[in-house]
Amino acid sequence: MSNNATVLRATGLRKTYPSGDRMLEVLQGVDFAVSAGETVSVRGESGSGKSTLLNILAGLDRPDTGELFWGSEAAHQLSLGELTTRRGRFLGMVFQSYYLIPELDAFANVLMGARVVGRVGATERDRAAALLKRVGLAERGHHLPSQLSGGERQRVAVARALMNRPAVILADEPTGNLDERTGDSIVELLLGVCAEERAALVLVTHNPAHARKTSRQLFLHDGRFA
Repeated sequence: MSNNATVLRATGLRKTYPSGDRMLEVLQGVDFAVSAGETVSVRGESGSGKSTLLNILAGLDRPDTGELFWGSEAAHQLSLGELTTRRGRFLGMVFQSYYLIPELDAFANVLMGARVVGRVGATERDRAAALLKRVGLAERGHHLPSQLSGGERQRVAVARALMNRPAVILADEPTGNLDERTGDSIVELLLGVCAEERAALVLVTHNPAHARKTSRQLFLHDGRFA
């Protein structure tokens, strides 16, 4: 692990869901930490708890027990409203399905990251334009998501995730809807921009080759790190 300060930490995470007439323990006391600028991959079989873990780290879901810290802040003690506000400033998120707003062009989708935290001025507009250029879409800013390829949509999503200079990027199977070559380019882009921005990266992936590109590789099995 990097010698830098820990920017994201979770301890003793447990999460159970009903499954038919029984309860399924998806996470069984997981501990996790990532340092500033570090890149970590999480692999595991389908149903091993990867997405559940990422959703809890993002504050989108709450564990049954356990603690979550964003920097020095106890995120598990925040209200839903406080979580939403803090998340927009602290985390950037990239999903398999992009989650772009279809009615907004690429530039406006990137700028939406700033709107969420109530900061939209000349500085933010300049940053959105610079980020689009960085991800190779300087000429595509006025195109709607429907006019972009899958790889281009994911590049917009990466730019949006970086909009507020987050400490951590959480990426949940970001290449899942892409062909192999495009997926490889997205992983390289994520690693490159996170290094430039000094953002930590947590990459959930099923692809061993993508996992090996991160500085630390973890494997989740039956709700625990193997």
